[in-house]
Amino acid sequence: MIEAVNLHKSFDRNPVLDGVDLRIDTGESAVIIGRSGGGKSVLLKHLIGLLLPDSGVVRVDGEDLAAMDERKLLQVRRKFGMVFQGSALFDSMTVAENVGFLLQREGLFKPAEIGQRVAEALAMVDLSGTEDKKPAELSGGMRKRVGLARSIVYQPQILLYDEPTTGLDPVVADSIDRLILRVSEQLKVTSIAVTHDMRTARRIGRRILMLHEGRIYANGTPDEIFNSNDPVVQRFVQGVSDPKEALF
Repeated sequence: MIEAVNLHKSFDRNPVLDGVDLRIDTGESAVIIGRSGGGKSVLLKHLIGLLLPDSGVVRVDGEDLAAMDERKLLQVRRKFGMVFQGSALFDSMTVAENVGFLLQREGLFKPAEIGQRVAEALAMVDLSGTEDKKPAELSGGMRKRVGLARSIVYQPQILLYDEPTTGLDPVVADSIDRLILRVSEQLKVTSIAVTHDMRTARRIGRRILMLHEGRIYANGTPDEIFNSNDPVVQRFVQGVSDPKEALF
């Protein structure tokens, strides 16, 4: 469903992506791991066409994003739902207004249909009854759930998660991980998450790709990645800065 070939991107002559190659199949649940500032979110934005590469190709369903005009690119983006790191909710809007914002803006649905879709999305993330609350009244975990509800209300084919458990305590993070798995299974969507949270990576990923020095350095199942003998991979998954402390 999604393919990147020899992807390069630099900012102020500093390379961030330096020849990324990856392929995500339809229905797959993939996790991209790597150090903070290593280009994970930049890669995610390329996959949805929010950024265009300096060179290389990103294809969605076989179509090159860089070759599309803005109208065609918008059509492709409708296949995606994105859950942002900070949830990106409008503080002045209620939960229902946030979740239904895209449907309301496009003007393609009647108010009753929007209300039904919003209610269904909130029920899927266990937030029924919160429609009239404002984001300030919600916990961090609840805001994450609202962000997820907003991403699925349009019934996308692909869900992208940018650091879905950042800033959450371990118990709430676990509930978000379980929710991500449930949504993927019920909606049969392709899921791609970027994270440096190893517990989340192991829980939700059926395949893990490690971004290191601008390239996909490692690619395998969770067991293959976490049991890897590669010192770079082991230092990262164990979270140790001194190579002498890594356990092999």
